[in-house]
Amino acid sequence: MPVITVDKKDLETLSQIDSKTIIDNVSMIGAEVERLEDDFVDIEFFPNRPDLYSVEGVSRSMKAFLGKKPGLVQYDVAPPQISITVCEDVLKVRPVLGCAVIRGLSFTSSSIKSLMDLQEDLHWALGRARKKVSIGVHDLKGIVPPCTYSTESPDFAFVPLDHAEKMTMANILKNHAKGIKFAHLVCDMERYPIIKDIKQNVLSFPPIINGTLTSVTENTKDLFIDVTGTGKEVYVALNIVAAALAERGGKIEAVTVILPTGEKTNYPNMTPRTHRITLEEIEEHLGFSLKPEEVIACLEKMGHSASILSKNPVSFEISVAAYRADIMHKYDLIEDVAIGYGYANIPSALPKNYTMGKAHPMSRARILSSDAMVGLQFNQVMPFTLTSPKVHFEKMRRSITDDITYVLHPISEDQTMVRTTLLPGLLEILSLNMHRELPQNIFEVGEAVVGGKNKQKIAAASIHHAANFTEISEIVDAYLREMKIDYELKESEDPAFLKGRVADVYVGGKKVGVFGELHPGVITAFELGHAVIGFEADLTELF
Repeated sequence: MPVITVDKKDLETLSQIDSKTIIDNVSMIGAEVERLEDDFVDIEFFPNRPDLYSVEGVSRSMKAFLGKKPGLVQYDVAPPQISITVCEDVLKVRPVLGCAVIRGLSFTSSSIKSLMDLQEDLHWALGRARKKVSIGVHDLKGIVPPCTYSTESPDFAFVPLDHAEKMTMANILKNHAKGIKFAHLVCDMERYPIIKDIKQNVLSFPPIINGTLTSVTENTKDLFIDVTGTGKEVYVALNIVAAALAERGGKIEAVTVILPTGEKTNYPNMTPRTHRITLEEIEEHLGFSLKPEEVIACLEKMGHSASILSKNPVSFEISVAAYRADIMHKYDLIEDVAIGYGYANIPSALPKNYTMGKAHPMSRARILSSDAMVGLQFNQVMPFTLTSPKVHFEKMRRSITDDITYVLHPISEDQTMVRTTLLPGLLEILSLNMHRELPQNIFEVGEAVVGGKNKQKIAAASIHHAANFTEISEIVDAYLREMKIDYELKESEDPAFLKGRVADVYVGGKKVGVFGELHPGVITAFELGHAVIGFEADLTELF
């Protein structure tokens, strides 16, 4: 989850609320204070609230929540004075574009940093590391409109940000720090997306780097913002950035985007979305009674506006800000009612039925397994349950099976299926920690989905220069003896492991797991660079 660094003085200036009051209450809207210093505070926010990824967003939200300025904040959008034309060729590579102009800003080093941090956090939260969304921010005085969004060949040259000399687009991908980091997003393209003004000055090479002519400084007064990508997240990101700058006193001005068909659309669209919900639905899901005026007050604390639509039955019409990407249906609004009401204020009640509970046998097995692995000097981790066939099968040298549960509407190519085994996730974690000292011993006790059914599994992996089959054999033996499970070993043909240094584990004549030395092809695929040993077993079968 993103951690936002908030300057205390800046926060107090924007909100006109004491920073201690905000820090004491910010956890109530879904956040956690990570670090508190004299001049700043680090706050971790949930991924579903990208509108809070800036000091401006925190200020706006807390002014509503603490009652200083409750209700919907509506931002006026001035008519467009600038247009940008989208060319046919760019539709094949990065088709979605949204733009805005923000005038009358007064930047400081702190506010520039806040804008840049917001930009990068949105690249992560909405943009999937710039793949779906990338944001360009430019000093308007360096632009001669109208602009064009088109493509150029790899040998087209311009001066990129943080450089003094021209570089070809191909050279930027090979030698510029940002180009190297994000080259994989455009490397398969024959021509690269680019935004230029009427004098052919380069504003942006999305999603890689801006041109140096439009760099933002403390002297910048007016901004031109471009957001490119592949889907509707582009417009959400644009609205969030525009709203944050409006909190700084900027005046939002629309930009006309002209499509190849001649269709013209003005962005940003800051018109609130409207939802309808009944009091009965709210009370049914929250489990306690509320007065209509209490519901309205709770929604206003969360930055919405609400009014009574009908009295019999009681229903509400709710206006939701254009920058609130997390509000997708009525259940999100019901959650906001609960947050506005305060979880601590929800009345407690004893269960109507008397029951006696006890630990589920599988819960006991998970706890015992975790204790055993900790005793063997392994650290517990929690990888993602969503993965991809590339990581799960291709990198593991295993064939794709027919017992996979796929995600119907995946948000990225990296999360298209639910894992069937745990070991690939452990190897991903090891690959992300190659800069740490060795050895690294990690394990997980968690769920996998095989053939549409949940399975409880355990897996462990260890990486160091001397890791070998004997070591992992001893670890598996110690774990199973601790669990008081009799087992036998048989030769295994699992391609993820080195032939001759792998064994299947059988309990009661049934295969329950596998262990051994990982195959060099697997080690190379995960860029690990050292010997790796691992095992995985099905707790459902073991117990």
